[in-house]
Amino acid sequence: MESRREAENHRPQVQLFTDGACSGNPGPGGWAFILYHPASGKKLIQSGAERETTNNRMELTAVIKGLQALRKPSRVQLFTDSVYVGRGLTEWLAAWKARNWKRGKNEPVKNEDLWRQLSELLETHQVEFHHVYGHSGHPENETCDRLAVEAYQKFLQHPQKP
Repeated sequence: MESRREAENHRPQVQLFTDGACSGNPGPGGWAFILYHPASGKKLIQSGAERETTNNRMELTAVIKGLQALRKPSRVQLFTDSVYVGRGLTEWLAAWKARNWKRGKNEPVKNEDLWRQLSELLETHQVEFHHVYGHSGHPENETCDRLAVEAYQKFLQHPQKP
């Protein structure tokens, strides 16, 4: 019988590049991801936007949308410039769950709805976080940034009428 670790090693390996952007914080925001499967060379690129959001919500949304696009449990190399997402994944998430989604001083976790979604996806996918510096010439990060900014531009060009 195959152990859990052996089963995880047989999962497809993918690279997920993500970014979120916001015009104002809060304000119109966009997210984007590039999902790359090195074995086949296939890429999936998606982006989207929300009229009123925060940069952290867009960073989280990009990761969630990328993981949701996977068709089967995978080993995911996550590349993002978001320290918030990285620290959440590697430092805070387990403690928040253990404290029933509370931070220190019994305060609610910010963006709890998105962190819960991400937590559920982590039950399916094995994710390894890699920090990249934003606006430093990393090709996929630069592409995701451009797509995220382009995605929210429609809200700047057509503001909501009162």
